Order: sequence, then structure tokens, then C-alpha cells
Amino acid sequence: MSERHAMRKIREVLRLRYELGLSTRAIASSCSIAKGSVGDYLKRAEKAGLTWEQARDLSDAEVESRLFRYVGWNEPNTRAPIDYAWVHRELRRPGVTLQQLWIEYREAAVQRGGRGGAYQYSQFCDLYAGFRGRLEPSMRQVHHAGEKAFVDYSGKKPHIVDRETGEVIEVELFVMVLGASNYTYAEATRTQRLGDFVASNVHAFAYFGCVPEVMVPDQLRSAVSGPHRYDPDINPTYLEMAQHYGIAIIPARPRKPKDKSKVEVGVQIAQRWILACLRNRTFFSLDELNAAIAELLERLNTRPFQKLDGCRRSAFESIDRPAMKPLPQARYELAEWKDAKVGIDYHVDYEERLYSVPHALIGAEVEVRATATTVEILHGNERVASHRRSYGPKGTPVTIEAHRPKSHRDYGAWPPSRIVSWAASIGPSVASVVERILADKPHPEQGYRSCMALIRTAKQYGHERTDAACKRALAIGAPTRKSVEAILKRGLDRAPVDDGDAAPRIVVHENVRGGEYFDKKEQGDDPGRDDQEVA
Repeated sequence: MSERHAMRKIREVLRLRYELGLSTRAIASSCSIAKGSVGDYLKRAEKAGLTWEQARDLSDAEVESRLFRYVGWNEPNTRAPIDYAWVHRELRRPGVTLQQLWIEYREAAVQRGGRGGAYQYSQFCDLYAGFRGRLEPSMRQVHHAGEKAFVDYSGKKPHIVDRETGEVIEVELFVMVLGASNYTYAEATRTQRLGDFVASNVHAFAYFGCVPEVMVPDQLRSAVSGPHRYDPDINPTYLEMAQHYGIAIIPARPRKPKDKSKVEVGVQIAQRWILACLRNRTFFSLDELNAAIAELLERLNTRPFQKLDGCRRSAFESIDRPAMKPLPQARYELAEWKDAKVGIDYHVDYEERLYSVPHALIGAEVEVRATATTVEILHGNERVASHRRSYGPKGTPVTIEAHRPKSHRDYGAWPPSRIVSWAASIGPSVASVVERILADKPHPEQGYRSCMALIRTAKQYGHERTDAACKRALAIGAPTRKSVEAILKRGLDRAPVDDGDAAPRIVVHENVRGGEYFDKKEQGDDPGRDDQEVA
């Protein structure tokens, strides 16, 4: 019988005797207890001078203290006390159950001695349930040691100030909280985009010095590429990071805040104990801001709990750290993934630089994995090429000789002669420009993309205009795809070309303003000038 149930019986005994005047036998029958118990309760009430009129307005604790305050009479008060904080803390350890803790509690009570002994198992469970309900009224989850880490961003954002312009720039506050110990990591980042998000996760693991079993992020785009209530698609880069650290990712369900209630509370605490403390300070860089956040983070993690012993750090050291996995030897290097198709020049385009693959894969669908130093191409989950990442001018090819055909006879359906022949079907000047493009490359195949783009231009502007534009590009000494497209956009293909004109060559480019721009600026608009003078 629980203490609360027992007190209800005692109150009913007092009511039936002093208000209704029932006999001991009738009271025992009504309350379903022994006559001896009824007599005992009435003797205690008489000795304490406690009537029903008095007991009706007292709390259970007050009634109990009045009836059982005499030495030798108060058996419940002589029971070995339960260290609820210890029970709550130990339950987070892997494999620990209430029954195991009750056995340890009972053995400790026997060793200490005492008249009352320990609570029985059912009452032990009831008392702990009451403590837990008072500690966390809305608790729906039990967080085990080293199991989960929760991730989110703060809705309230810190900011930095541009030192030169004075512009206030809002930045993001990343927060990660461990489920069992509430140990917290926070840092400011420029954005929530993939690079910043993954880097923040890596920094958090380095701060902890170990990794959990499961990550629970919100369904933000950097973590989940395809949001779904039950089967979200994890972003490939984030998934690769998790695989590197041996972590599972279980995103919180949309519109289910209790799935990540730990970090929801963690974000609120970070706002109160970090952002609020920084509200009157000015930072001119992200590094300055993060240095201040790191100081306040130490204060937060060493601040004593209000209802439990210790602090976040001591709980982490005793509960989470022993159960978490060690960091791998190498820190994860951020990699971006992209789907691509191998072009006819057996190169793959990544950020407008070209990387070769074996020529047998022309037309194949592949995946590109790029880090700050390396670009890898995978086909059927097998790596088929690896290159040092290029940061040269856009269009720079990175080619491995082994990927090229042995000779032009091995080019199959795409020899240079076929490209020139295709261009000649549009016009002779187009064929000439294509020949010049191919001749300017170390390997003809490296010019295939430009040639194919030039041939596709004829679909938009027509064969006649494209050939005329190529003729003008040849005349001004700029036989490139960009030059031809600039001529077509500005309508210069319709102007006559003097093949014998020995005037200096003027470069045609979309970013060149032309002479008329400066004439207008100095003399006002001159409608007599036209775009012909530019070329």
C-alpha cells in the first residue's frame, strides 16, 4: 500500500469515528482493513489530541507528523531514506534498472542498520515516480548514457559588426546537447548551410572528446535533403560525416518538438546564459564572438544543477563520457557531393573546372565527391578517378593521361573530324572557329564542350546568323565561343565585315563597354553612333 493510499485510509477512519460514530468493526469493514489497525489509528489520534475537524484541514504530511511523531510509533519515518538524485542519475547508465537500484538500496539499508529497514520494491518505485514527476513534469523520454546528442539552432541570433561600414550582421548560434548529462556545446556560425553545419558538428565532437551513438537533428535542409515524417533522406555529406564517426542519424519528426525537447531547452538555456550576457558587447568578427561564447559556455557547464547534485560537466564525466565512443584518429574533412554526367570529352564538370574519367564512361551518370583538396568521381559506388582539386581559371581541365584514348582512332563516335563536320553543316565560318578552338587546346578533346556549346547556339539564332557571327569573330581575331555569343547578343553579326580592313583588333566581350560609352559620358548621347564602331 502506498503512503498516499494509507493516509486516505487513516483520514477515513477518523471521519467514520468522529463524524458518524461508527464502531471499530464497522469502520474496519468499510475501509477493508483489520480491526487492530483501526484501533491503532484511533489510539494515536486520541494521544495526539487529533479530531476529524482538525484533520480535515491538514495536509497528509501534517496528519502523518501528528499521528506518528512518537518514538517507536512512527514506522514509516524510520525507513531508510532514498537518495532520489542517485537513483535518477544511475538510471541513465546502460542496462541499469529500478529493480537493480532497489536491491542496492536495500543492501545498503541493511548494512547501516535501523529499526524500520528499507522500503519494499513497489513503494520504492512509487516514491521515485513522484520525485521524477516533480523534477520534470513533462518528461516523456528516458535518456541513456552516451546514447543521443540533440542539435538545433537558436531562433534568437547573435550579431557582429562590420568594422568599416558599421553594418550589423546577424549570425547563427549552433547548439548541441547530450541527452543524459545535458552537457552543452555552442558556437556562432555565418549560416546554417551545409559547410557551416557539418563543421559545427565536428567542432562539438572535438569539444566533447568523444561521440554519441545517435544524432537527433531538426529537419533543416543541411541535415535532411528530403524531409519526411517517417523516412527522411539524410544529406549525403552529413551522412558521410556520421559514417566517419560511427554515428546513426535519426532526425526529429516535423512538428514534434518533444522528439528534440532536450535541445529545445538547451537552446533556451544558451539564450539566457550566453546571448543575454553578450547583449551589451560589440564584436567585430566571428572569432571574437566565439571566444566570448567559449568563456560563457564553461560557466554554463560548471554551473550547479538546481535539483540534482553536481553540474553538467561532472554529470558528463561520470555518466556520458564512459559510455561514449572515442574519436577516430583523423578529423572528418568536409566533402560535397554532386550528381553529374560524363561529357563527350570524358570529363566531369565540377564548379566549372573539368576532371577526367576513363573514356569508356562517356555518357555515364556518376557522383562527384569534392573536398578542399581532392575531387573524386564514383560510378556505381566505386571510385573511378581521383584528382587534386583545381582552383585555376574557370574551364581549366584536369586530365590524367591514362583516361585518354590511345589515339584518335580510338575516339569512337566523337573524333575531332566529326565535330568539325557537324559545325560545317551550319556554315564554313563555324567550322573554321571550331577548328581554331580545337587547335588551341593541348588535347582536342578539351575543346569539345566549347564546340558543342557553339553548335547549340545555332538552334537559338539560326545557321545564317551564327555563321555570320563566326565570320566576324575570325575577322577581329577572336575565334572563341564567348566572342561569337557576344556578337550575336549585340546584333553585330548583321554588320558588314571588311576583310581588307587593317584597323587594330578590338576585343568583343560582354564586359567591354565600347567607345560609345565614353563618348556619351563626355559629350552627351550621340544617336549617330552605333554598335558597329565597337567591332
